[in-house]
Amino acid sequence: MPDTSAPSPTRARVTLRTIAGETGLAVTTVSRALSNDPRIAATTRALVAETAERLGYVPDRAAQRLRTGRTKVIQVLLNLDHEFLSFTHEMLGGLSEALAGTGYSVTLFPDILERDRLTAVRQIVEGRLGDGIIFNRTEPFDPRVRYLTEQGFPFVCHGRTEFSVPHPSVDYDNEAFARIAIQRLLAHGRTRPLMILPPARYTFSQHLRWGAVAAARAAGITVELPDEITLDSPQDQATAWMRQRLSQPDRPDGIICVGEIAALIAMAASADIGLQIGRDIDVVAKRASGVFDLLRPRIDALTEDLRQTGRAMGDILLRSLAGEDPTGLQVLLPPGTDFRQDA
Repeated sequence: MPDTSAPSPTRARVTLRTIAGETGLAVTTVSRALSNDPRIAATTRALVAETAERLGYVPDRAAQRLRTGRTKVIQVLLNLDHEFLSFTHEMLGGLSEALAGTGYSVTLFPDILERDRLTAVRQIVEGRLGDGIIFNRTEPFDPRVRYLTEQGFPFVCHGRTEFSVPHPSVDYDNEAFARIAIQRLLAHGRTRPLMILPPARYTFSQHLRWGAVAAARAAGITVELPDEITLDSPQDQATAWMRQRLSQPDRPDGIICVGEIAALIAMAASADIGLQIGRDIDVVAKRASGVFDLLRPRIDALTEDLRQTGRAMGDILLRSLAGEDPTGLQVLLPPGTDFRQDA
């Protein structure tokens, strides 16, 4: 028997006019209130925001773009193969916290490291796919930084460059990380440290090298920085290399790991050839998640708060979008420590 019941009415789309009718305000006042215009009283802005949320208002981004020339979209270029297990989750979490209430949404744009890295940036700028760009893995004279600066397009990068002209950036102090890691191994009586660096093309590889070499030289030792393997080497290749290196008579007695994946590889290779962490060899690693809390034996770690990094990048980008002078838009975050209590 056919269904003769009436169809459910389609819910009408909530517009600025809907909110205006609900609050008794003019449409232009509602529009300015939703844009957080300081000329509108705070109580009015709060009333409009509460009403918009209650009615389920969703901004018409196409109309906004026609009216203001802005997309209200932030494009985030990230390589998804990262040395941290929770890099993307934590970074985007902090970024979302910084952008909350601004009307901006985030779109993830994969960054393929082996490809011309300027292609994606040009595509976003020339196609007007966003109002600002966030990206990581900077190079000393990064072509993306040069291009975006020349275009006057708002951006912030995770990592620094060597350009003389200041630009928006947020970075972790990798030089301090390497220096403190060497000192920690020395505190354990280790004198033959090894650290696998990122590829030399990246700025943070230089910072890590400077910190490790300076600390080792100050202590009268040398640090091994192999050329045949990098932080980005395939996992099986890195594990095989580490296993082979730790089997040699002149093996290192301490390993500095620039990420959680590298630490897991070092610990696995050590166990495979019968070396005991804390007795035969020590590991100091950079961590960004709670994974090391579940590993035994425990290892020393220096922390990088990626949620804080995301928040800082969001704040810097908003200030860049507002036209703030880039001279003051640089943040350098120090390492935190999570050391065992036996040295």
